[in-house]
Amino acid sequence: MKKLFSIVFIAAFAITNAQETANRFFYELTFKPKQDSAKIEKVITILDITDKNRSVYQDYTIIAQDSIMKIEIEAMQKAGIMKDLSKSIKQPKISARIYKTYPSMKIQFVEKIASGFTPANIGYSEDAKFNWKILNDKQKIGEYNTQKATTEFGGRKWTAWFSSDIPFQDGPYKFSGLPGLIVKIEDADKNYSWVLQGNKKVNNYTEFSYIEELMQAKGGKVNELPRDKFEKKFNEFKKDPFATVRPMMTQEMMSKSIPGMDGTIGDMMKKQEKQYKDFFNATDNSIEPSYGKVNVGELEKVGKESDKK
Repeated sequence: MKKLFSIVFIAAFAITNAQETANRFFYELTFKPKQDSAKIEKVITILDITDKNRSVYQDYTIIAQDSIMKIEIEAMQKAGIMKDLSKSIKQPKISARIYKTYPSMKIQFVEKIASGFTPANIGYSEDAKFNWKILNDKQKIGEYNTQKATTEFGGRKWTAWFSSDIPFQDGPYKFSGLPGLIVKIEDADKNYSWVLQGNKKVNNYTEFSYIEELMQAKGGKVNELPRDKFEKKFNEFKKDPFATVRPMMTQEMMSKSIPGMDGTIGDMMKKQEKQYKDFFNATDNSIEPSYGKVNVGELEKVGKESDKK
C-alpha cells in the first residue's frame, strides 16, 4: 500500500509540474503608428493558446531572436569576453502582453516598467464584452474558410473574419467571442489590421524570451491597478523611464566603465533612455482611441475618489 501511494504521489506530482504546451498562431499586424502620417508599419505578433486555460498575445520580435541570442551569449560565456549585443537585437514595436483566461475571456493587459534596478509588471484587468454581429458573407483567406462579423470597440468600427474550423473563440489583441478563431480583423479606417499567417505547436512553453529568462527580467507578479491609475503610472514611466533608477546612482557609479563595451554606465543609461523615448514617441495612434480621449482631469478625479474608498 505504501509503495502504491508513492507511485500515485509521484504521478500526481509529475502531472501538476508538467510543462505547459501551446498552439501558437502567427498574425501579421499592419498598422499606422502616427495619426498625422501615412507611414505604415508591419510586425509579426503571436497568440499562444495554452493547455492551461489561457492565451497570451504579444510581439514576436524578441522571441524570434532567441536562437541567435543564445548562440551569441554562450560564445561570450565560453570566451569570457563581454560584447555589446544591443546593436544586434531588433527592437519590438509593441511592448504589452495581453492575457485572456478561459472560458470567461477576462483580459489582463500588462506592461513592464523600471522599478529601481529591476523591471516590474503593471497592468489592469477588464471584462471586454464584444457585441458581435455575425453576417452571412463568407471568404477564403489563405487556407482558411471564414465568415464575416462586425463590432464596435475602443472607438473604432471593426470587421472580422473568423473560422469555425479552428475551435478557439479567441483572436489577436483583446478580441474574442466569435464561434471560431479570428483569421483577419481590421478597423474601418485601416489603422490596424491583423491577418493570420500560420500556426505551430510549442512544447515546454513559456511566454518569455530567452533574454528575459536569462536576465531574470520577467518582472515578477503583476501589480494590478484600476485602468486610470495604470495609464497615469505608465505615462509617467514613458516621460521619464529612469526616474526610479536615477536617485540610486552616484557620480562614481555613473563614471565607471563597462568591460567589453564603449563608454560608462552613465553613457549606457543615456543610450537606453533615448531608446525608450524613441520607442514610445514612435506611435500616438492608439488601438482604442476612445479611451485616450477621456479628459485627463476626469481620470485624476476618478483616481482620487478611488483612493478615498
